[in-house]
Amino acid sequence: MNTAGKITVFVAAIGATFGTAYAVGGAADPVVQEETAKESHEPDEGHGGGHEQPAPSDGAGTEPPGGLQVSQDGYSLDLNTPRLEAGEKERLSFTVEDGNGRKVTAYEKEHGKELHLIVASRELDTYRHLHPTRAADGTWSTPVDLPKAGGYRVFADFKPKGGEGLTLGADLAVAGDYEPAPLAEPAARDELPGGYEVTLDGSLAPGRASELKLRVEKDGKPVTDLEPYLGAYGHLVALRSGDLAYLHVHPGKSGPGPVVPFTAEVPSGGTYRLFLDFKHDGKVRTADFTVRTDGSAGEGVQERDGGADSGHSH
Repeated sequence: MNTAGKITVFVAAIGATFGTAYAVGGAADPVVQEETAKESHEPDEGHGGGHEQPAPSDGAGTEPPGGLQVSQDGYSLDLNTPRLEAGEKERLSFTVEDGNGRKVTAYEKEHGKELHLIVASRELDTYRHLHPTRAADGTWSTPVDLPKAGGYRVFADFKPKGGEGLTLGADLAVAGDYEPAPLAEPAARDELPGGYEVTLDGSLAPGRASELKLRVEKDGKPVTDLEPYLGAYGHLVALRSGDLAYLHVHPGKSGPGPVVPFTAEVPSGGTYRLFLDFKHDGKVRTADFTVRTDGSAGEGVQERDGGADSGHSH
């Protein structure tokens, strides 16, 4: 690589209008079997965000979506380590501060966890779902190994004691030799290590609820004994390509496989990346898909060497 190709990436903060916060649950809770989003407009207490925000419009007064602001409702996300090295296992540290600049130390558990952390690369080819630990002074930390240099977005999903659920976001720079990568092409199937294959049935249509069904198989046979992960048989997060805005995706009623249904509503056209977390044989696994709103996920198969690099930590 020439000198021009070797850069240390520092990503400027972005702004966007879209979506609602992705929510995650806790393993201590019973398996979530809820109705789809269109059947209720009440806040969804069955998810980590504990709240739902309306899709933005072009009109004034729209509340900013979760995850795209570093500060909201008197709380701020402060990364103590805004830069990491690619390929090195390092400790990511951060705090949540209130309107007086004090570190928040009192949280309400959402599905067994006080705070859920998502780290995703700007190119959406690296995805981490982490559960950091909190020190007595309010400092959160977790080990993380990010394989590629580039810009990343860190999302903290939490509910301060006595307050409303929030998802705050901050930019993270990962230094190293940076090589841009194209977004994965749409594909309806994703093959994972261990003989797993996940198939996506459904498409996204702007402005209306879309039904998505994800079918899990292993060695060509349907998986009917999925294990609860954070209170549900599956969790799905959608990120819009370009600004990494979060979309809140609601799980439908399901048993332990092979199909895990979801209802999603995207407020605009575009390309989205979907990440499905599910647990089987004692391990959390992640399937990922690229979906365009002008059609379905496609008909191809996405191999793992071309899929997202995903991981979990608890």
